[in-house]
Amino acid sequence: MTDLADFPITRRWPARHPDRIQLYSLNTPNGVKASIMLEETGLAYEPHLVDFARDEQKSPEFLSLNPNGKIPALIDPDGPGGGPLALFESGAILLYLADKTGRFIPADPAGRWHAIQWVMFQMGGVGPMFGQLGFFNKFAGREWEDKRPLHRYTEEAKRLLGVMDAALDGRSWFLGADYTIADISMLGWVRNLITFYEARALVGFDDFRNVAAWLERGLARPAVQRGLKIPSKE
Repeated sequence: MTDLADFPITRRWPARHPDRIQLYSLNTPNGVKASIMLEETGLAYEPHLVDFARDEQKSPEFLSLNPNGKIPALIDPDGPGGGPLALFESGAILLYLADKTGRFIPADPAGRWHAIQWVMFQMGGVGPMFGQLGFFNKFAGREWEDKRPLHRYTEEAKRLLGVMDAALDGRSWFLGADYTIADISMLGWVRNLITFYEARALVGFDDFRNVAAWLERGLARPAVQRGLKIPSKE
């Protein structure tokens, strides 16, 4: 049977609790998908901070687990069949943890696919578009004289928020009364858009009242508040 010590990543980030899920992450919008889900499910896990300031995501040890050099990634010592499972991609991690625990995803096939479609919507639209808007509104892209990229991503962010607002009309969560991985996948991204990316006024966020109310409900969950701070930089 494979031991955690057989994974090169554990040489840089040793496991103090090898019986727990090992999470390698940073509290970015993608990273907190995994930590929020772990907090919500109550699974035992050990978080390890992957420091972008030191390019640790580009280290050989991290790349041995995720060759794409992105967070989050994890190792579950008690994976399918009882052996360890190494996994990367935040959407895949959400689906895996939902299946492992039987929580935050509907049991009926139709509901399951409805949850998955919203996770795909986040991964293919919300994440990339909000992230690009952040680059052109707050980071190096704001210095570009050509403002067409900023306008492009601003308009696309508004469009996506409109899709979300319509879907949430008369609903507490994306699947209705049930909070699922669909919501978990998007909370960090919407929060970042109006805080860290400083785009609240730019996208007219307060006009999307259903999204604003949904975000408030999500952020009120204790597990979400804990997950947003994990891994801690302290």
